[in-house]
Amino acid sequence: MKVKNITSFIKKIPYEQRATFIEEISESAAPGFDFFLLVILSSSIATLGLITNSPAVIIGAMLVAPLMSPIIGIGLASVIGKNDLLRKSMSALTRGAVFAIGLSAFITFINLYLPFVSFQELPAEIVSRTHPSPLDLIVALAGGLAAAYSMTEPKLSAALPGVAIATALMPPLSTIGIGLALGRMDVAGGALLLFVTNAITIAFASALVFFLRGLYPYANGKNKFLPTSLQFSAFLIVILLIPLSYFSVQFVRQATETRTINDSVYKNVALIENAELVDLQVVTTGDSIDLDLTIRTNVPLNYEQVIKLQENIVADLARPVSIRVNQVFAERLDPLIPPTATFTPTLTQTATLGPSPTFTFTPTFTSTLTVTPTITSTATATLTSTPTSSLGRAWITPLPVMRIYQYPGGPVVGLLSQNQVVTILPEEVVFENLIWVKIVDQENRSGWVPKVYVNIFTATPTLTLTPEK
Repeated sequence: MKVKNITSFIKKIPYEQRATFIEEISESAAPGFDFFLLVILSSSIATLGLITNSPAVIIGAMLVAPLMSPIIGIGLASVIGKNDLLRKSMSALTRGAVFAIGLSAFITFINLYLPFVSFQELPAEIVSRTHPSPLDLIVALAGGLAAAYSMTEPKLSAALPGVAIATALMPPLSTIGIGLALGRMDVAGGALLLFVTNAITIAFASALVFFLRGLYPYANGKNKFLPTSLQFSAFLIVILLIPLSYFSVQFVRQATETRTINDSVYKNVALIENAELVDLQVVTTGDSIDLDLTIRTNVPLNYEQVIKLQENIVADLARPVSIRVNQVFAERLDPLIPPTATFTPTLTQTATLGPSPTFTFTPTFTSTLTVTPTITSTATATLTSTPTSSLGRAWITPLPVMRIYQYPGGPVVGLLSQNQVVTILPEEVVFENLIWVKIVDQENRSGWVPKVYVNIFTATPTLTLTPEK
């Protein structure tokens, strides 16, 4: 592959500076004490940032990580043909990567037995590094070009921290260690592919920059052919596009399916009056879909509504769907609109007053002495009041207050003080072996309390008619 007039537009590194530049790259790529110290620090920071889902901490690890130098050294060695530099850079990169993975796995394993971090669900920062795509390759290519060019121009050295952030190398290695510690080979495999993509692409980009800036494997740059190592790096990048494209297609397909399921569930839950979807868990097994819904409502859903919801979702997705609905009962309260007590009418018998008693006194005069008739009276009718809501007095032993529940066992809507008078409604239910009664307090709040804590008293007026003597 011949290069024609491409390098003529790019400023070359002066010959007197090339030896110094190569020496500086060789020293920075050497696996010395400073290199491994920074690997330990950056790996620890990146691992803790990933498991705590902290982007700021992860960025700090990117700035400290020393892995960019050996990768740049590999690119330089592949262009100028220095086998000792290539061997030294490969050793530094390999040992640093293995050490970072092992340290990350150790830190994660220790955190499994500590109460600070829960691994029931992977943080988003970890998940985002398990699905590499061709976009990651493009980012690594641009970052490698920027890093190599900044190293050849001392006045552009201020751009190196930004390049280190863009071409993240340590977070994928830490993600591999986390995946191994958790036994998640899918996590470790995806992060490994991301790291390999970044490393090979950055090495190729740096080699390309060094070649274009006049660093040739031959004297005075007489030969204008691309080095074989550079062509081989380009071939590796093309090979990497195959798995990256495959994972990208799988990821897009999965995201599209999840979006379709979410849209269908949200749409059909919205058709239920006074219902709101709080949480949705989706598990796909083959062609079937298992949905776990959490719905907030102020009116409990019935079986027919759940069946209708399932039928609508199946019609939208055209796939077998099983659903489980968890209901969260909630009532909206407005401080400006106090709740009003609702009395439930019941069928009662009403006593009626019978006919009024009649008194008869008829004197009879005869010529003979007779017994004087006595006064008699008929049966006396008794008036009984109609059973309605009665009065009660709340009494608590030994607690000073009693809670008012929205429904038996439900949320607390108010408190009753000792000996407070309440209105007891004619509604009783049994919940957890206790009889509960519905009451309305003096602030017009309605709710339920255990009947055992309420002293019920009912006034029953009785009217009795007695005849006069």
